[in-house]
Amino acid sequence: MNTYIMMGKYSLDAIGKISSSRTKKGEEIIAACQGKQKSGYAMLGEKDLIIIAEFPTTEKAIKASSTLSKELGIGFTTSAAISFEEFDKVMAGK
Repeated sequence: MNTYIMMGKYSLDAIGKISSSRTKKGEEIIAACQGKQKSGYAMLGEKDLIIIAEFPTTEKAIKASSTLSKELGIGFTTSAAISFEEFDKVMAGK
């Protein structure tokens, strides 16, 4: 499984619909795309939330990101991520 960082911004409409059931719906969307939410946080600042999730492929991450936006009104910027250990191996040419 590959790690993805998903940073979200609520639309004005979505802010009024924040609830624990919508949070659960987000987790279900990720799972339906063969993903696993590792952690999630609400934030202050430019972005409203961050989700760290694993997906088997980039295509599945794209599907989850798009579906979350469509169904929950949260626009996501989704980026692939690797651990520092893996990064060091890549940079060392291993």
